[in-house]
Amino acid sequence: VERFVRDGCSLTFGGFCGRNSQAAAYEIIRQRKRDLVFIDESPTDQLDMLIGAGCIRKVELAWHGVTIFAPAMNFRRSLKEGVPLRVEVEDYSNYAMGLRFLAGALNVPFMPLKSLLGSDIPKYNPKIKVVKDPYRGEPVALVPAANPDVAIIHVQRADRRGNAQIWGHLGDDENKARAAKHTIITCEELVSTEEITRLPNMTVIPCYCVDAVVHVPYGSHPWSCYGYYYHDILFQRDYAQQNQTREGFLQWLEVWVLSCSSHEEYCEKVGWERLRELSRLEQALNRIPSLR
Repeated sequence: VERFVRDGCSLTFGGFCGRNSQAAAYEIIRQRKRDLVFIDESPTDQLDMLIGAGCIRKVELAWHGVTIFAPAMNFRRSLKEGVPLRVEVEDYSNYAMGLRFLAGALNVPFMPLKSLLGSDIPKYNPKIKVVKDPYRGEPVALVPAANPDVAIIHVQRADRRGNAQIWGHLGDDENKARAAKHTIITCEELVSTEEITRLPNMTVIPCYCVDAVVHVPYGSHPWSCYGYYYHDILFQRDYAQQNQTREGFLQWLEVWVLSCSSHEEYCEKVGWERLRELSRLEQALNRIPSLR
């Protein structure tokens, strides 16, 4: 984070309602990064925390919420009250955001789509252009490529070279890694390249897209990581309850982020037995195959 996430840069996170880059979000807050532009489809509480901590200047997204328990209250306070600052919003649909990352991955300037036609999104987003299809003469919307400065993606397994393997929902992680100028992989397990090659079809992100690999067990907590641990629903509920007020959020932030000097200290505060129980719950349902 210290090397690649600079004040004023743009970034995106991998995962989708699981395998979230939670530990990375905490570290960005600890390092007090500022003026960041966050680009994603439908981010959850990582973005809400970053907004509440004053790290975010602008968001480009389709939707933002926290958990099943509550809306993103820091996002709401930012828009309604300008607290801690008023975040600029660039609005798209989920499909449009996916196409933006695809365009960035393909190194083309834009992607066409029909689904925005008839909606109010192009009316309020001048970056979306409605033009005449040169082949059929019909209107078509164009959305600009997304090329974030940094993508941080949490995966189940990676080797030291950066070959990253993912099980479960892939989201747009492959395209995000290819579209970004720099990609950081955080992983549950750091394994040998020989182990990676035993299941080559699970290597979603190849090493040539990756700038750094960090071993971060439980790096998605309190979200789940398929095959490794289940959602910590009580932890998420506690965040949602405390986040109802600005004061409650700041207290939560001090206890769970700012007072923890590292991810290991955070895990100790959560409790290793609690984390192991989440692993037992997940692995009773889902397991990562092994060819050893």
